[in-house]
Amino acid sequence: MQISVVIASFNEEESLPELKDWIVKVMDENNFSYEIIFVDDGSKDNSWQLISDFGKENPNIKGIKFRRNYGKSAALNRGFHAAQGDVVITMDADLQDSPDEIPELYRMIVEDGYDVVSGWKKKRHDPISKTIPTKIYNAATRWVTKTKLHDMNCGLKSYRKDVVKSIEVYGEMHRYIPAMAKWAGFSNIGEKVVEHRARPYGTSKFGIERFINGFLDLMSITFISKFGKKPMHLFGTLGTLLFVIGFGIAAWLVFAKFYWHQFHMTERPLFYLSLLSMMVGSTLFVSGFLGELISRNSSIRNEYHIQELLGLDDDEF
Repeated sequence: MQISVVIASFNEEESLPELKDWIVKVMDENNFSYEIIFVDDGSKDNSWQLISDFGKENPNIKGIKFRRNYGKSAALNRGFHAAQGDVVITMDADLQDSPDEIPELYRMIVEDGYDVVSGWKKKRHDPISKTIPTKIYNAATRWVTKTKLHDMNCGLKSYRKDVVKSIEVYGEMHRYIPAMAKWAGFSNIGEKVVEHRARPYGTSKFGIERFINGFLDLMSITFISKFGKKPMHLFGTLGTLLFVIGFGIAAWLVFAKFYWHQFHMTERPLFYLSLLSMMVGSTLFVSGFLGELISRNSSIRNEYHIQELLGLDDDEF
């Protein structure tokens, strides 16, 4: 199978029929072998009944229904798990992404050799209250992740099958899938300018809290990617540094007390700064030690992404 299209949907019954017809039209015009996987993220409207009807009409259309709303990351993760196509394409269910982009996104993976191709909605049909925060968010994400994409959170993306089978998307990490792919060893990441269409039905399911959650998730994924298997390297280093600074200040105060006969040391701000520094340093060091114990006893402590094998069977890994 050439293409799997994974669509996370939440209360989008108005747009689903048009989206389905549009994708099928593009697939038939290009003679693609395909599957469309709708993941109903606990919708309260008629979405699942529509998806069920789609599946009866077209065996290439499949569906997954959650009992409640778990979020876009969970929906994409289940869709990735089920996808069988050589190229996996994601798009939003609100008709703001154009299925006409599918052939070129597929070609860039198959012919140009990209691992991931991310859409870039260069011209957006959004109010300024969304466009400015989005620009700031993307600039910060580029700086932290070192992934040179203009629109990290664009829902329209294509992936080589190996990519989606090698990563786990949880929480609200769907915003950082290209960065996760890069940290998993899939470094050939491309970008394509795509059409951003105005939403024809309903309203956005994401509020201002997405920027706060996005920042926290960015910090989490950065830490996990760099120190997930070696937490002591971060906490131990910071803890040792702070403890040494605090101990150095305390030693200087003791020296000043007995050599220069300076008294009332406990009334000086430096005294309390040294105590705070040593306590925080000790806490960080112990946190790193506990993190190291947890990491070393984890069942996935030696799980690594293997690209190819020579003279060995997959069963051995």
